[in-house]
Amino acid sequence: MLQMTEIIEKLKDIISETKIGGKVFDKDVANALGIPQATFATMKKRNSIPYEEILEFCAFKKISANWLFFDQSVDMLKEQTDKYFKVRYYADIRASAGGGAEVFDEEYETITVDEKIMHNIVGMGSTELEAIHVTGESMEPTLQDGSIVFVDRNQTDISKNGIFIVNTPGGLFIKRLRQRADGMVELISDNPAYPPEAILPDGVSVVGKVVGNIESL
Repeated sequence: MLQMTEIIEKLKDIISETKIGGKVFDKDVANALGIPQATFATMKKRNSIPYEEILEFCAFKKISANWLFFDQSVDMLKEQTDKYFKVRYYADIRASAGGGAEVFDEEYETITVDEKIMHNIVGMGSTELEAIHVTGESMEPTLQDGSIVFVDRNQTDISKNGIFIVNTPGGLFIKRLRQRADGMVELISDNPAYPPEAILPDGVSVVGKVVGNIESL
């Protein structure tokens, strides 16, 4: 079982490489991850690992998440099992649960994550995923504002139940989709305060299906 204390010590080593003078403390790790110190202390006590913040930290620092969690390099994973997830993390892209957001661009970081971690988040399936943020409250309680969602671009069949990322004339949305008998496509929110929105089918481009998520704190 992964131990929060072990991960903290590795993070301290990384932070110490750029910190001028002085010892690196838990509060420095909390600040680097953007987590309030009191919350971080509680997470450490409960051995609750902040995967979302750590993945963002790894992407920013260009560090292998596999090394951080399991002392494994990508090459080692290829040689041993060839079972790992390559996640294209779009740090600046937001899929809106309310109003339109940006379309996908080419600016992303590639994070290689061990199967043991991703299996807990998305289960078995494609090993080529993309990760973006959710903005807005219309998909609550299923998805919270600020969550990170994992998207499988190979799954675009809206007849299958689930939540999808779609490009529309109004921007990038994260919604449930339903094809109506009249040909229109309904964008459906999980929050009952947001009514469905109907769009012409030629105005909807399905990016992919949401296969997992990490909630924000």
